Amino acid sequence: MKKSHRIGILAAALHLLFFSLAHAQLSALPDGGNYKASVTERIGITDVTINYSRPGVKGREGKIWGQLVPVGYADIGTGAAKSVPWRAGANENTTIEFTTDVMVEGQPLPAGKYGFFVLYDPFGSTLIFSRNSTSWGSFTYDQKEDVLRVKVQPVPMDKEVERLKYEFMDQKENAATIALEWEKLSIPCKVEVDYVKTQLESFRRELRSDKGFTWEPWVQAAQFCAQRNVDLDEGLAWAGQIADNAATRNFASLSAKARILTLQGKTAKADSIMKEALPLGTMADIHLYGRQLLGEKKPKEALEAFKFNYDKHPNEMMTNVGLARGYSANGEYKKALEYMKKAQAAVTDPINKANIEKMIPVLEQGKDIN
Repeated sequence: MKKSHRIGILAAALHLLFFSLAHAQLSALPDGGNYKASVTERIGITDVTINYSRPGVKGREGKIWGQLVPVGYADIGTGAAKSVPWRAGANENTTIEFTTDVMVEGQPLPAGKYGFFVLYDPFGSTLIFSRNSTSWGSFTYDQKEDVLRVKVQPVPMDKEVERLKYEFMDQKENAATIALEWEKLSIPCKVEVDYVKTQLESFRRELRSDKGFTWEPWVQAAQFCAQRNVDLDEGLAWAGQIADNAATRNFASLSAKARILTLQGKTAKADSIMKEALPLGTMADIHLYGRQLLGEKKPKEALEAFKFNYDKHPNEMMTNVGLARGYSANGEYKKALEYMKKAQAAVTDPINKANIEKMIPVLEQGKDIN
């Protein structure tokens, strides 16, 4: 290799090195004092994560909405896009990610990570979910990348929020309202999930993993089906994985199987299984089973379960309370009061003592304690 050629290569390498060093930056606060933030909340078993930067009002009261955040599209004078929505924060894209499919304001949105933009209008703003989640702000926004647009109504607030934030409100197992709050305005949107569907899908996946090698997850899945009265055939199969195996046959699996059979109208078979299950149950197992029967409006069956528990564990606080509940549910308040007073004599912990003391006057008035 000629000397002049080697010198050329070295010069090019040094140029690249100096160029890289000139553009390398250490970690520091972002420009403009806009704080980075991330919030994750769970709706059902769906994780919702929002990554954003938090600009401050910084004395600009009354100049945020309609000025700093323009009404409708704006030409920000930078980048290829000339007509863009607000980036719903500062600096990089605001992003929102869902681990399962969701409904946003009643519209379907597949699981995934999205760039999030707001087309602000005081009379009805548009929320935009874009498949492009890696750009810087709105500079290269492209409407063709929109996956979903929904309209929402901004809501004035009494309080002032100095730094923009996202809040999860009105949370239920299958829904929540996510609100962008800044200055004295909230822009809310409702996100819903099909909790039962996603939970069952999760059970199916997990039962095929290492979690399926122990009996408890199978019973948990079966009990969910029984409690929700959904996918009973599959729930019965899950319970059977344990209940039909002599090595793992226990009260939990047998009672779950019996409950599903009852829901399917196969009561004779269910009763037969519960006769086998009761001797295998602990005192707490049987007490909770009796409470379950009370919840299902089966007072006679509940009383029989409580009697079985009392005979197996006589003079225990729990079994006395069980009999009191059982007799009360069947309108036999004097007997119920007798056993509740026995429970009062046997109680030692303050919480149960307080509960018993509340129930005794109710029984003395001839009223049901359940």
